[in-house]
Amino acid sequence: MSNTALLERPATTARPALHLVPEHAAPAAAPAPAPAAQSAAQSAAAQRNLPAGTTPRGFALYVGFDEAKAAASGVSLGVLVDALRQTLASLAPEAETYATVALAPVAAGGRDVDVVRLALHEPSAVARTKAEPEEDERAAGGVVVDISRKRVLIDGESSALTFKEFELLQYLVLREGRTIERTELVSSLWQGATDDDAPGERTIDVHVRRLRAKLGRYEDIVRTVRGVGYRFDRHADVSIRYGHGTPSPDRF
Repeated sequence: MSNTALLERPATTARPALHLVPEHAAPAAAPAPAPAAQSAAQSAAAQRNLPAGTTPRGFALYVGFDEAKAAASGVSLGVLVDALRQTLASLAPEAETYATVALAPVAAGGRDVDVVRLALHEPSAVARTKAEPEEDERAAGGVVVDISRKRVLIDGESSALTFKEFELLQYLVLREGRTIERTELVSSLWQGATDDDAPGERTIDVHVRRLRAKLGRYEDIVRTVRGVGYRFDRHADVSIRYGHGTPSPDRF
């Protein structure tokens, strides 16, 4: 993301504010609860799971949307922030707002919103990436894909993945939940290779089979999507450790 572009104020071109529109109108025979009663019920429900001695004071909305995607949609990040602020001002005039930009390394992969949460040091996102002490790593079961150290631990033991096998797993992990076609894997993992050096699509299948063999009982984290390609799905026995993003600026 470009730091300069994100910090520039948007042009003063008027754009409509965002409006919250209910999906279905309430039937006349069953009117919706009064706003005050509805708010009180929601507040009570939310507070049931709060730690003792705490109370809600606001919320953070993390938006995964880079400049290129914004431009393709005909907007800018600044325009989106202003529209959200206008909507909030119309709904809750007394609410205070603060916006900041999430800066992340250019090569940071994974879902956009997860990259943003980590770049802004959102506690639960950061907690997922913290390295455990070496002795705990050795005692822990499951798979640890350590992106920052370029290694994979399986049930506490370092796996002997080749460089290409790790690259393949990393490529899928950083695009969690998205099915990657074989042609994309070839073009991305063998960039710059000549036609003679680049593998065919079936060679990717061979690499995947070898990777799965080394993952052992966790082989199903790399799934085959028949006729399309491969996908990494989050699994209860798998943890991912990423590198930390660049600190974000203090103001939008």
